[in-house]
Amino acid sequence: MDQDAALHQEHKAMLARWIAEYSSALLKTCYVYLHSLSQAEDAVQDTFLKAYQGMGMMDSQTIASEKAWLMRIAINVCHDYHRSRWFRYIDKTLAVEDLPQNLMSISPGDRDLLVDVFRLPEKAKQVLLLYYYQELTLQETADVLQISRSAAYKRLQKAQTLLKGKLTGRDLDDE
Repeated sequence: MDQDAALHQEHKAMLARWIAEYSSALLKTCYVYLHSLSQAEDAVQDTFLKAYQGMGMMDSQTIASEKAWLMRIAINVCHDYHRSRWFRYIDKTLAVEDLPQNLMSISPGDRDLLVDVFRLPEKAKQVLLLYYYQELTLQETADVLQISRSAAYKRLQKAQTLLKGKLTGRDLDDE
């Protein structure tokens, strides 16, 4: 019984550390997927709940870091929200004024860039956000997206091309 209690305490301490270290990053990622701050906050809570319940499985998975593992869970939670019947009735249009307060402190040019990233196709948005915005390595990004490293690299190149096209006002996808 003492061993179970010690393991429970260890898991609680790990969860508290994850919440302190990764809440903000997970909230930003969930917001990008869900376009709703309240939904993103709920998704982060669900992410930590699922992570706590799956702590025993974390070591058996081949994910490079805790952050990447948590991001994978968060993205899966967001996908679950997207599939829900209720989510279909949410207004998913995005205006700069709708960004969470902590994102409003960035420069207007960076805000516009972030909105352009939000408007990219889902696969392009995912890889850009994980690689640049969350500063995951290419391998961690691939692990989160459950694709090969080379597929992540190809998606990243395509996403960069699409974003460059948006920024220059040209459709570089067809070139």
